[in-house]
Amino acid sequence: MHGSKPTKTLVKAAAATVAAAALVAGLVQSAGANESGATAAAGEPTDITTVSTGYSIPWGIHWLPDNSSALVTERNSFKVFKVTPAGQRTEIGTVPESQTTGGEGGLMGVAVDPDWESNHFVYFMHTASEGNRIARMTYDGTRLTGYTALLRGIAKNRYHNGGRLAFGPDGHLYASTGDAQNTALAQDRNSLNGKILRMTTDGDPAPGNPFGNHVYSLGHRNPQGIAFDPQGRLWEAELGENARDELNLVKAGNNYGWPVCEGNCSQAGMTKPKATWTTAEASPSGIAVVDGAVYMASLRGERLWRIPINTADENVGTPRAHYVGTYGRLRGVTKVPGADALWLSTTNVDSNGGEPTGSDKIFRVTIG
Repeated sequence: MHGSKPTKTLVKAAAATVAAAALVAGLVQSAGANESGATAAAGEPTDITTVSTGYSIPWGIHWLPDNSSALVTERNSFKVFKVTPAGQRTEIGTVPESQTTGGEGGLMGVAVDPDWESNHFVYFMHTASEGNRIARMTYDGTRLTGYTALLRGIAKNRYHNGGRLAFGPDGHLYASTGDAQNTALAQDRNSLNGKILRMTTDGDPAPGNPFGNHVYSLGHRNPQGIAFDPQGRLWEAELGENARDELNLVKAGNNYGWPVCEGNCSQAGMTKPKATWTTAEASPSGIAVVDGAVYMASLRGERLWRIPINTADENVGTPRAHYVGTYGRLRGVTKVPGADALWLSTTNVDSNGGEPTGSDKIFRVTIG
């Protein structure tokens, strides 16, 4: 864990200090979003509006394949909401057998089956009595029903639970898991923790996995963001310990270093991140790929990072920070179907944000 903040006054002071440093370094904020009067660069956020309000720690967001609405999870209440593009929200149920950890665990990621219109399956990652699970429920457009635990045995702890779900272009389900505050698990190929997992929709190891089990990649500390780009490449955002947070390009069988490395790594057999930040600048959670860039929501950093990615090679461009200190802690970022836009959610009701119940929001960000 990192990113706890003792007082709101100190938080604002730290945010101002980091923002000034970012400007000196050339990581300027989006002018339009921060009301500076300048013109936003091409491909940068140009407008932000409030879509939906009244949440308490919204964690996962995933659009239905018909684009009629998105499903949104709340971490500590275990509730799931259907939210229309206009922001109308309806509670559709809760995920059974969910528990919190007094920290980062609870109801986390959500992913909708690509064939939802025929099978009505929705997948969740959540904390339960024995550990973290990946489970499946049925959503018929009105209510969530049924419950099947597909994968158990993911160790839990107060912090470092990971929790993001995403379907790949191969039709398989990918999940990010934390090291559960046991660093040795991240390097253990037989452990489900500190990994990116890849599985079938029934929870079995996907065919072709590099080690013949659920593990797709290893050496992760607390990955809370995964997303695929239009080329089918898998990007992952990861919270470091005290020094560096990471953006990684994940490939099957690769080792991303934790706990041997935090940030850039010269150790043989371990893969370097594509970009790193100090933990005060980032502490990343969700990511999304929109208009040629990875957008990364930051918790402690209280900003949205835009990291340009190249289609011809595996390099990334210079990251730029947006909304520094403007909306507080940012948890989720999800591409809006059929538009150069994303939904961005806050997590200010959590223990580090300290805001009253129901204060969290979802914004729509237009990309120019």
